[in-house]
Amino acid sequence: MKIRIETDAYYLILEAIQNKKYKMIASPVHFEEINAIRDPHERYELVALLTKYGTDVPCDLGKIRARAEYLCSKRFGVADAAHVAFAEATADLFISCDEKLLKKCLKTRINVEAMNPVKFAVMEDLK
Repeated sequence: MKIRIETDAYYLILEAIQNKKYKMIASPVHFEEINAIRDPHERYELVALLTKYGTDVPCDLGKIRARAEYLCSKRFGVADAAHVAFAEATADLFISCDEKLLKKCLKTRINVEAMNPVKFAVMEDLK
């Protein structure tokens, strides 16, 4: 049941992005992770989604890297640290389905609000 609710929330958020209510920030980390996906269809779909709806924002990659290295020292995985550091530098909110990562974010007190898609959809009253 939890997966179904998260999936519904994901599609509600995506629809709001398509309707330009929100912006989805695309980071280089997203594309690196997508390149590692073995299924070519899944890889293509994700790249198409990020290319069409993702927004590039100016940022200082050196500062983001330094912050990611700090987060790694706080026991974040490399990719998770990079995602969080990028979100801190470019976004108002970090949304993830990874509950372990969200707990680490809360414990570490990152510099961006972090939540799962369901909480965001409820908070924003997406229907």
